[in-house]
Amino acid sequence: MNLQTTDKAGALIAFAAVIVVVYGLQMAKVLMVPLLLATFIALITVRPMLWMQRHRVPAVLAALIIVIVIMLILTFVGSIVGRSVAQFTAALPEYQQRLDGIVRGVLEFVVEHLGVDESVDTLGDLVNPGWAMGLAANILNGVRDVLTNVFLIFFTVVFILLEASTLRTKMEAAFGAREGSLEKPKLFLSNLGRYLSIKTLVSIATGLLAWGLTSAIGLDFPQLWGMLAFLLNYVPTIGSIIAAVPAILLALVQIGPEAATATMIGFVMINIMFGNLIEPRLMGYGVGISPLIVFVGLVFWGWVFGPVGMLLSVPLTMTLKLWLEGDESTRWIAILIGSERDAQHDVAERKQDADEAEEPEPSQIGS
Repeated sequence: MNLQTTDKAGALIAFAAVIVVVYGLQMAKVLMVPLLLATFIALITVRPMLWMQRHRVPAVLAALIIVIVIMLILTFVGSIVGRSVAQFTAALPEYQQRLDGIVRGVLEFVVEHLGVDESVDTLGDLVNPGWAMGLAANILNGVRDVLTNVFLIFFTVVFILLEASTLRTKMEAAFGAREGSLEKPKLFLSNLGRYLSIKTLVSIATGLLAWGLTSAIGLDFPQLWGMLAFLLNYVPTIGSIIAAVPAILLALVQIGPEAATATMIGFVMINIMFGNLIEPRLMGYGVGISPLIVFVGLVFWGWVFGPVGMLLSVPLTMTLKLWLEGDESTRWIAILIGSERDAQHDVAERKQDADEAEEPEPSQIGS
């Protein structure tokens, strides 16, 4: 009885601790979001910095080169997002008014010719496609607000990169140089950095193609749709849909149904090429997340950190998954939140290990 009471009390304390931590993160999101963004940027860029160090480039110079490149990219992205978002936000009411007119016309046709026993106003309350444009504007405004802290991001990345080259020595001095003592943290950071690097390269290619597609079709703010495709490509499946819908709706109200159809086909082809063909080959196994967990993480991290939390939701969930995989006692949780493909691969590996263990040794066969 006492043991059960102790277990219940421990569970309640753990639950209360989680609530306090989540509330604290939400209250500190103004500081946490730039720091998280800087950490992920550092994990992406630490590989090229260490590569330069291995080729006898001094650590400070290598970090300086990486940071200058990052600064140029952030400045370029900030100028695009800031200018385009301001113009798009100003034009958004007009686009939504046109879209409401198109939707109302379709609903009137449905009521008059198909015998639907509902009023146009009642159906109009149920159908509100303008939310997608508003969501896109909110996400991009959130990114713009974060980029106003560019100097905080910049200096955080600098210090993380400078610390990376001496981290191993410090860890060995602090915890000892026992064989394998640093393997799990090293593997965790390596897997996370690899995931973020591949995802970033694929996202850049996706954004450039989306930019070219919308520009060729003649949509307003093509660089904005390319940027949105780049950012939301970090969110599997759901992100590509959220990125495509506003551009399709804009093509509909700005040009017409043919342009909207062409935009939809173009986005589908881009996401099939990268999401189903290129990215799985580059990623391999052990980096997938269940679609349900992707959606739950999108809602949760969006609630904690706002629009930028939606963009960081999958990297944050991926961090949790890789951390859980590093310990055998929590590996089962990582399998549950992972994708079906990864679970099948894990089952196949265990079956192969069991078959190899059952095979008799050559000495036993000879005897």
